[in-house]
Amino acid sequence: MNTAKTAVHFTDNYLLNPTNPISVNLIGAGGTGSKVLTALMEINESLIALEHAGLQVRLWDDDVITSANLGRQRFAESETGLYKSVALINRCNRWAGTNWKAETVKFEKDNFGRLPEEARAVITITCVDGVQARFGVAEILKEISYRRHYQDEPKYWVDFGNSQHTGQVILSTIGEIKQPNSEKYETVASLPFVTDEFGELLKQSEQEDSTPSCSLAEALEHQDLFINSSLTQMGCSLLWNLFRRGMTEYKGFFHNLKDFRTHPIKVA
Repeated sequence: MNTAKTAVHFTDNYLLNPTNPISVNLIGAGGTGSKVLTALMEINESLIALEHAGLQVRLWDDDVITSANLGRQRFAESETGLYKSVALINRCNRWAGTNWKAETVKFEKDNFGRLPEEARAVITITCVDGVQARFGVAEILKEISYRRHYQDEPKYWVDFGNSQHTGQVILSTIGEIKQPNSEKYETVASLPFVTDEFGELLKQSEQEDSTPSCSLAEALEHQDLFINSSLTQMGCSLLWNLFRRGMTEYKGFFHNLKDFRTHPIKVA
């Protein structure tokens, strides 16, 4: 009897046994990004407790905190007017004794087409609003993956995206990840970029209205209160499984908070 083998992706070995903390670029510090940062703090503490080197996070966002951000995002009234990235990273460092970094600029090429100085990271996580920003990140990741040098070798991209009630998280590899020989599983070395696999879908879903909300009430018209946090928990669980189990059958999921359905996406 010929039964099909389960397709899995085995985590890059460097993530499991790193010599130094694993570099992470987290792009976006809004509704999702501010919560993903908290989850990364939990992952970091847990990894260190398991005698792993942990994470070294750099948070990118050029936005300042307004009163419309309070409530849905992880900010206090006393922080209005500060850069989101600085407020969050300062809080993390004080809380956990980390030495994580804040960037108060967008993660994008400059006017001369040069890459951001700290563009290289083993894991890139995007929590950005616009589809255009995602395509910009994809372009940068493709460019740095061609420039091989072993420090902070880019391995994975995790993209979080959502509309009012729905969202998705997609895990991609940056290039091919060497897979072990396996009798039991069908191994998958390469997971396509979200912009390659779902590019058309992303463009269709782009909402015309991207004007910033002036109040929390207005912001809630655009995005449900808990869509960001439910995506965060599930998406960061996918990332945690890469570390903890060393493999994954899934490269993401589609999530609908209106009718509480989640549809996993297999790596095959």
